[in-house]
Amino acid sequence: MTQRIGLLFCCRTRGLRCPPLFLLGVTCHAVVRCSLLPGLEGSARLWHLSSNVSHHELGFCETEAKLALSLDFWTLSSENLKAVLPVDPVKENYVRKVKNCIFSIAFPTPFKSRVRLVAVSKEVLEDILDLDLSVSETDDFIQLVSGEKIVFGSIPLAHRYGGHQFGIWAGQLGDGRAHLLGIYMNRQGEKWELQLKGSGKTPYSRNGDGRAVLRSSVREFLCSEAMHSLGIPTSRAASLVVSDDEVWRDQFYNGNIVKERGAIVLRVAKSWFRIGSLEILAHYGELDLLRTLLDFIIREHFPSVKVTEPNRYVDFFSIVVSKTAQLIALWMSVGFAHGVCNTDNFSLLSITIDYGPFGFMEAYNPDFVPNTSDDERRYKIGNQANVGMFNLNKLLQALNPLLDPRQKQLAAQILEGYPVLYYTRFRDLFKAKLGLLGERKGDDDLIAFLLHLMEKTEADFTMTFRQLSEITQSQLEELNIPQQFWALKMISEHKLFPAWVSQYLLRLKSNMNDSDSERRKRMTTVNPRYVLKNWMAESAVRKAERNDFSEVSLLQHVLQHPFQKHSAAEKAGYSSPTPSWAKDLRVSCSS
Repeated sequence: MTQRIGLLFCCRTRGLRCPPLFLLGVTCHAVVRCSLLPGLEGSARLWHLSSNVSHHELGFCETEAKLALSLDFWTLSSENLKAVLPVDPVKENYVRKVKNCIFSIAFPTPFKSRVRLVAVSKEVLEDILDLDLSVSETDDFIQLVSGEKIVFGSIPLAHRYGGHQFGIWAGQLGDGRAHLLGIYMNRQGEKWELQLKGSGKTPYSRNGDGRAVLRSSVREFLCSEAMHSLGIPTSRAASLVVSDDEVWRDQFYNGNIVKERGAIVLRVAKSWFRIGSLEILAHYGELDLLRTLLDFIIREHFPSVKVTEPNRYVDFFSIVVSKTAQLIALWMSVGFAHGVCNTDNFSLLSITIDYGPFGFMEAYNPDFVPNTSDDERRYKIGNQANVGMFNLNKLLQALNPLLDPRQKQLAAQILEGYPVLYYTRFRDLFKAKLGLLGERKGDDDLIAFLLHLMEKTEADFTMTFRQLSEITQSQLEELNIPQQFWALKMISEHKLFPAWVSQYLLRLKSNMNDSDSERRKRMTTVNPRYVLKNWMAESAVRKAERNDFSEVSLLQHVLQHPFQKHSAAEKAGYSSPTPSWAKDLRVSCSS
């Protein structure tokens, strides 16, 4: 595939519509319990609970069920995965090449020093895990989320996968510092997979120590929750614990190894399967297992695809292509750069996973790259759509051994349609950001014109659109931008700004049955006032490293409501220009 997809919008296709969104669903049923295999030994201790009552017996499938006030009757199960997907027969936990399986059994390694719970998501606990917030204050909870004890019914697993990293096949990768604790079925009948990140070595740790540090864990906790509040599909973060264990990291891969503190994030997602989950099976010719895994994923997560349908893999691929285009367009709409768009970091459910050296673009720059180790700027923000197509092509290559000639042709045609899907969604999102209603000739040019002015003036991406949401049409007409709209004022210094304003105001007049107040109200619901800019995260991390987690708490609260003005956030300067001390901040590579 040679077609390039640029950040500056240039598509001229008219009258296109996004494909229908495919909703994921599950049916409510009791969690199947399991017990530990005889003879299994691990670092974490099994948590023997006082009851074996299932969710179904407790009425957890009823939405009106009360939140649990303890973990006594709260269970996980690994059986749904283990019953269908083969597990590595080798039980010892040492680094090795693994074949002919999807998972290896691996227990978390508890910290040696004191563990402190420093952040928790009330929304994840209550809305997803059916736990009252007070449960987070118990020793049982801290032991669970730090990997010290294992809930009854859970057999921790590490997932085997491969992937293309920076465009090159990297071979076996896998969960090198993550442990899948099991699946939880909540009272809405939703199944969520719980995973600890930073919880110790697994057979896939390669040369790593299996740990995550406080710095990167704070960033992941805050960003995954922030992305959810922005309406972007993502894994979630339930909790963050920090220890005094020493973890050594070369933060910028420059030979400067420093001592940091170990931390663990409890992450939840509907699934952690990624493109690399299929690639490794196709690469090693494990085609029966590839078919087994694909059928399992389709059955569990793609209800619109019939697993008995001969064209099911083509239908599956079509959905992934469509939803990946949608996801990346959403990233672009908030100026988010993932930083490491390898195939092992691209979810098959098209959610944002594996937050590493990510970044929200501050000054508008299509060449913005948050990863200082990305010397070739492969994953710059303006190339994310192209990388999405590259990754989907690798997914297609993994599927090809299971497709007949006609199905291969159909799948190739689906992939060829990816740019149109992406551009259509990109255009719809940016039209909404500008408050445009209906379809008018010149909308594409209007978007591209503004992005061009933003690039030339290095205007703040987030605040430019937010301030366009707050400024009145009469203020724009005067071309004398008040100082409070500092990002727009920066753009107004460009000689072509009056021409753009004239085109924009003319276009707004074509909005049917619209008023200026309605436009501003509508735009403030899609243009956030706050995103997790690098300097904000860095400020919180610096305080956290001194055991001051106040800014972590503040950011968590603010980013849960990114579209609402917040007095404490304004006082902290979260909607102000980047402070001088943060101008040259680099995003760390190691985590």
